[in-house]
Amino acid sequence: MLRWTVIFLIIALIAALFGFGGIAAGAASIAKILFFIFLVLFVISLVAGAVRR
Repeated sequence: MLRWTVIFLIIALIAALFGFGGIAAGAASIAKILFFIFLVLFVISLVAGAVRR
C-alpha cells in the first residue's frame, strides 16, 4: 500500500514538473488517500498486536 502511495506521489511530482496541473492534483490526492488508508491499517495492526499479547 505504501508503495502505491510513493508511485502516485512521484507521478504527481513529474506531472507538476511538466505543467500538467490537473493530473498532478489528481495523483497527489490519490497518494494522500492511500497514505491515510495505510496509516489507519498500520494503527489497527498495532492495536491488534498489542491486544493479542
